[in-house]
Amino acid sequence: MSDRAELSVAAVIVAAGRGSRVGGAVPKQYRDLAGRSVLARTLALFEQHPAITGITVVIGAGDETLFSASAEGISKLGDPVLGGNTRQASCLAGLKALAKTKPDIVLLHDAARPFASLGLINRAIEAARLYGAAVPGLPVTDTIKLVDQQGLVTATPERGLLRAVQTPQAFDFDLILSAHLAAAEAGIDTLTDDGAVAEWAGHPLHIFEGEASNMKLTTESDFLRAEQAANELSALGDIRTGTGFDVHAFDEGDHVWLNGVEIPHERTLKGHSDADVGLHALTDAILGAIGDGDIGSHFPPSDPQWKGASSDRFLAHAVGLVRARGGAIAHLDVTLLCEAPKIGPHREAMRARIAEIAGIAVDRVGVKATTTEGLGFTGRREGIAAMASATVRLPWG
Repeated sequence: MSDRAELSVAAVIVAAGRGSRVGGAVPKQYRDLAGRSVLARTLALFEQHPAITGITVVIGAGDETLFSASAEGISKLGDPVLGGNTRQASCLAGLKALAKTKPDIVLLHDAARPFASLGLINRAIEAARLYGAAVPGLPVTDTIKLVDQQGLVTATPERGLLRAVQTPQAFDFDLILSAHLAAAEAGIDTLTDDGAVAEWAGHPLHIFEGEASNMKLTTESDFLRAEQAANELSALGDIRTGTGFDVHAFDEGDHVWLNGVEIPHERTLKGHSDADVGLHALTDAILGAIGDGDIGSHFPPSDPQWKGASSDRFLAHAVGLVRARGGAIAHLDVTLLCEAPKIGPHREAMRARIAEIAGIAVDRVGVKATTTEGLGFTGRREGIAAMASATVRLPWG
């Protein structure tokens, strides 16, 4: 497939269902959710993503007026397409509508999933570029049983091998269109997602990381939870970004603390606390986002109580200040600048530890590393530096 910068990416939003399990006067995708329809929220997400070149919505017959009200302000939107009697038929209708423009990649997404993120779309596009056919999935936490028509258990699949599949599902456009066409010609019309269509056509299907917050609104209880989530997001409309930077020199020792993880190393980092340069930068980033000084003003190095202190206390304190203001941490990102130790083998442990300290999902944490190509004090292996950013949501006023 083409280089990432040259790819054209289109989205097909499937909104032709009737939402019978929810009930109500209008299909669930047009129901109000904290002041905006479910579909309007979904469209706004794909409108925001810079890689999406066009959006096609598949709607049900008679829903034209409802669709128009939800589509206001969406500039990337093409003409709506009428869906079929099944989800599979509706997706095929949407794909056929794109046949003239032939994007490189197409994302197929359920209208009733309004809480997908831009990060999830990024992962979908990258997975399609690498594999041609990919769907987001989450590990299954409950034990799953296979039962027969009498309700007797016939098998218990290994839970570690199971994934709960979501949308957007991402494909090379030609691959998924030809698979849908072949299935329709063969009279296969009961496949419940596009990944199953690709599998039926013999294409390997890749799973990439989904999102727990990317729930599908199916029942009335789903809408109650979604209403609460939407109201919480609306209330935290004051979005702040802060940055942090820290440096520590090497000293004699046999390990370093980086982003809350102890790593064996030929030297240690020198500092009044445990000298965790990553957590220090993250702490300053959060403090900067809320305009509350820096790490030195909260934990003076002259104060002996902080000698040798674990830096997770500093980060937890900064997070606590955000929560005391009724806010939330939306995202944390840190980059380590060093020649050694190697960060890659410890990256996921670092993400998990930062997420644990901050009380956020691990998909809201980024950890990266780079060298300075032998230049400067980090290039001479005299120490390690870290840059960090924090995105914080606070209530207005």
